[in-house]
Amino acid sequence: MIIGGGLAGCEAAWQAALRGIPVDLYEMRPEVTTGAHIGGDLAELVCSNSLGSNLKDRASGVLKEELRMMKSLLVECAEKASVPAGNALAVDRKIFSSEVETRLKEQPLIRIIREEVKTVPEDRTVIIASGPLSSPAISGEITRLCGTDNLFFFDAIAPIVEYSSIDLSVAYSASRYSKNDEDEGDYINCPFNQEEYEAFVTALTTAQRIPLKEFEEQINAGVSAGKMSFFEGCLPVEVLAGRSMQALAFGPMRPVGLRDPRTGKRPWAVLQLRQDDMSGSLYNLVGFQTNLLQKEQERVFRMIPGLQNAQFVRYGQMHRNTYICAPGTIRASLQMIDHPSIFFAGQLCGVEGYMGNIAAGLLAGINAARSIAGKEPVILPDETVSGSLFKYIAEAEAKHFQPMKANFGILPPLASAPRSKRERAEQYGKRALDTAADFLRKDL
Repeated sequence: MIIGGGLAGCEAAWQAALRGIPVDLYEMRPEVTTGAHIGGDLAELVCSNSLGSNLKDRASGVLKEELRMMKSLLVECAEKASVPAGNALAVDRKIFSSEVETRLKEQPLIRIIREEVKTVPEDRTVIIASGPLSSPAISGEITRLCGTDNLFFFDAIAPIVEYSSIDLSVAYSASRYSKNDEDEGDYINCPFNQEEYEAFVTALTTAQRIPLKEFEEQINAGVSAGKMSFFEGCLPVEVLAGRSMQALAFGPMRPVGLRDPRTGKRPWAVLQLRQDDMSGSLYNLVGFQTNLLQKEQERVFRMIPGLQNAQFVRYGQMHRNTYICAPGTIRASLQMIDHPSIFFAGQLCGVEGYMGNIAAGLLAGINAARSIAGKEPVILPDETVSGSLFKYIAEAEAKHFQPMKANFGILPPLASAPRSKRERAEQYGKRALDTAADFLRKDL
């Protein structure tokens, strides 16, 4: 039984079915909606449409390659639904979700059930992958099983605008470090001079926001909110801007490697727009997740050069985000310590990022199948990005635990680390993939 038809739940269902295990995959949408999802599609991407870098000197790229080696369904579907995004893997959301759902429906061992699960049975093997927007009922069940309160924090998503409404006499196409003017690149860039940038930051930091109380009231009275804070990896842009006047210029609006072809100079700051669908009709504001009122989003974001007439297809919004305190609750196999027939997967178990969610679903699906077959669970090697991620969430200090994204900093140190950051990253990546290849030949 798998609870949740998001990235992790869908990957888990596929992996278990591949190993001959019949699967009941429960998804409550569209019967029960959430505050962030648009429809009822399986594997719906709520935040960005980018699954991160493909480069093998980036942790996200290495993790993606490990998942390819382990025959991840969702990575395969993402590549079929890909849109231009430089060295990253980004997808058309609708095509991606449709591809995942089609593949799962074609698998005879998977039964998709559209209803809300309100209790977690302890007499069968269960994977809980209900995600960061778990319903009050399932959140209460998780609290019962874990013996501790859930932890809550607020997450935010970025707006999407119509391509046709972007003023391309002001904005221009380029990727960072394009080598010549003919290399248009995969991003649309909105350049700011210093005066425009400072006026924009002032407007952004003084704009009206949606009161957090509205979100606090969504938390069921029976589930205690143990933590109320923004996750550092997904700060609303207005919160980041409030730290200093130059915070955005050194963050999501950094102009490094983005020369304006009209002036030949680097702008003071740049907002990048990334293609969001395969037809190229929609673009999202990169790094601009927000909690501003919709009318304020229109007013402030139309101050961005090139977006003065922007037509918003989706506004940014805040939503509740839930995860368990994984250390002391689950093992690196994603199996509960106190309830070995129950596994956690996805962001709910404390991994961050789309690829981390998929990786958790993959491992949980494999280990649930092995558990049913009477086999020992798989523990991925620490030297792999996926293995280091699951070891971290299982063994981190519980008191200060927050979701973790794939990064080289949680891998075991290199035996002889070079001084160059890039060379270190390349060595981490090579070691991880060599280790994964060797492990897969022996254990999977």
